[in-house]
Amino acid sequence: MAQGNSRDPRKEQQWRRWIQQWQHSGLSVRAFCGRHDLAEPSFYAWRRQLQQRQAPARFVPVRVVPDEEPAAAGSVEVVVAGGRRVRVAPGFDPATLRQLLAVLEEVPPC
Repeated sequence: MAQGNSRDPRKEQQWRRWIQQWQHSGLSVRAFCGRHDLAEPSFYAWRRQLQQRQAPARFVPVRVVPDEEPAAAGSVEVVVAGGRRVRVAPGFDPATLRQLLAVLEEVPPC
């Protein structure tokens, strides 16, 4: 069952039957494989493969929204706790920015 090989529909159908029989048997995987002379690693690999093939594709809705304000060229945006954002224009004072960030990080929003 190497990846990239074409599917063998007969082999796939046989594994589907074995897995369905196992589900209704009440046996552990080890006991079922022993009874049917199946390799446990192959059983687990086929079970995983068939579950992935049956899984429906899931889509998540996405809404694209424009930036609230276009950022100035060369500016930096810092996102702090709580999702608050600080936009810093070129030529900012580093000491002032450090003080502002310290205050924003220590005080919870109202």
